[in-house]
Amino acid sequence: MTTAPAAPMVFESFDTVVGGWVERLSGNTSPRRNHWQTKLIYYRAVTQVLESIPRPALTWKNIVAAACPRGCRSTFYEVAGAHARHRMVDELINDGGSDAIQIALRYLRPDPVEQLIDEAKVWSFWPYRQELLPTFAATTPAEAESLLAESVATWASLHPALAAAVEHAPPACAVEDLTVIHRGRLSGTQAANRLTEVVLHGV
Repeated sequence: MTTAPAAPMVFESFDTVVGGWVERLSGNTSPRRNHWQTKLIYYRAVTQVLESIPRPALTWKNIVAAACPRGCRSTFYEVAGAHARHRMVDELINDGGSDAIQIALRYLRPDPVEQLIDEAKVWSFWPYRQELLPTFAATTPAEAESLLAESVATWASLHPALAAAVEHAPPACAVEDLTVIHRGRLSGTQAANRLTEVVLHGV
């Protein structure tokens, strides 16, 4: 008996938790209450600190200094830390799905700087993701995973300091996309492990 071929990917399937978090925050057009713009200041700042040669200590103070003239302690802790507003990891926890919870546990950091780095990775990888998603049309899960892995490897090679930070954790949006690709046959933990290997060693 022959096995039926896997159904092709459907673009709408990738309305993910992390994707919704990015789109909701980045879609805010209010100039006064635009938390995404504040986040961007700190994503750029932590990336700058990571890429500096020699690199200073990875502390909130050095990140705030890199965020000048708009950086300060209070806004740093609005963006990162246990009581930060609109944390990515909270979106995953609140979703409550098995894969979302597993991914949340992977990215639940006690250190606010590490939490900021996880979110900065999503921000940095986002253009790659948006370019990649339409290519999933009419692909099998194996083909889609290969395309995703290639994109993550390319991103990691072009942003090595950011990619290597926090034990080479891959962008959380890519991890969630990989679980969608496999339609429940690959757990959030397994997806994170596979893409960590891609960040470490490429494809």
